[in-house]
Amino acid sequence: MRVIDPPDSVDPPGSRGTARPPEPPEPVPGGTARALRGLPADLLALVRPLHSAKSILLVPVALADAGVWSLAALGAVAWAVAGFVLAGACVYVGNDIADRHRDRLHPVKCRRPIAAGRVPVVAAYLYCAALLVLLGAVIGSGPGRPYWPVLAYLALNVAYSRVLKHVPLIDVCAVALGFVLRLVQGYAAIGEPASEWLLVTVFSVALMLVVGKRRQELLGPGVAHRPALRGYSVGLADQMLQLTCALTVVAGLMYLCTESPLGPYGRPAMVLATPFVLFGLFRYLQVVLVEGGGGDPVRGVLRDRALAVTALALAVVLSVTFVLARHPALAGTILP
Repeated sequence: MRVIDPPDSVDPPGSRGTARPPEPPEPVPGGTARALRGLPADLLALVRPLHSAKSILLVPVALADAGVWSLAALGAVAWAVAGFVLAGACVYVGNDIADRHRDRLHPVKCRRPIAAGRVPVVAAYLYCAALLVLLGAVIGSGPGRPYWPVLAYLALNVAYSRVLKHVPLIDVCAVALGFVLRLVQGYAAIGEPASEWLLVTVFSVALMLVVGKRRQELLGPGVAHRPALRGYSVGLADQMLQLTCALTVVAGLMYLCTESPLGPYGRPAMVLATPFVLFGLFRYLQVVLVEGGGGDPVRGVLRDRALAVTALALAVVLSVTFVLARHPALAGTILP
């Protein structure tokens, strides 16, 4: 009697229906030497240098409300930016250590240095500890300004990594709150209170980007990579995107009209900014809802030409208005 070998795809007893992590790659001759040569690049990749744009762009926003741009104010803001860049680097390394098992189930994140095995876990812990020491040195030697937003950001991310990331709805709010803390740190550096409408605007924009990312994840690996996605659906994400977009428009335009440092030019700035704000939001919704993007908000915003041009045009409008508000004599010679 002929015996037919079972197919290779049959699960062993007791394992039917369970997800299997990808097998580690086979060692290749000379792999250790190549790994050592590539270690600096992997360590740089761990801290997500492109994501430093979050701190570089948000923290200095406070300078718009500074009365005089003195060297002391500029230095304090620069120190605050450095502190948040280092805090973000610590968080990224810590998250990659904690999520290395789930990242191996993701088609893209499985290539991250720790998940792929290129950076040993022990080395990653030492790297994170070194970054924390450097962050402590920056805070300890910086200007005598409060750095509680940086410390709150670290505490928030510890709670996020352990608990909050697994709680639907709370997870996206926790991520958005990290952006608000960056803004608050900038204002703490110059010793000025932050505008309430500006805080709401930053929170709503960040929440919109995070929800767009969750929506894209629902179309990919799903709950195997992020268990909190069990509390979401594509329809819910679409509704949340609509709400956050509406809140972004209202809060942003109210800030320009009432609490911005533009003075009497606040209302004209609101009118001029409205088309760019709406088009930018429309384009983002098109990327997420039509093109299935939004998985990496930072790269998506920076690389999309329409969004980049719109953001640049909006920045020009606001910058020109800001200069005219700061220099009334110049405005008198230009405007009728």
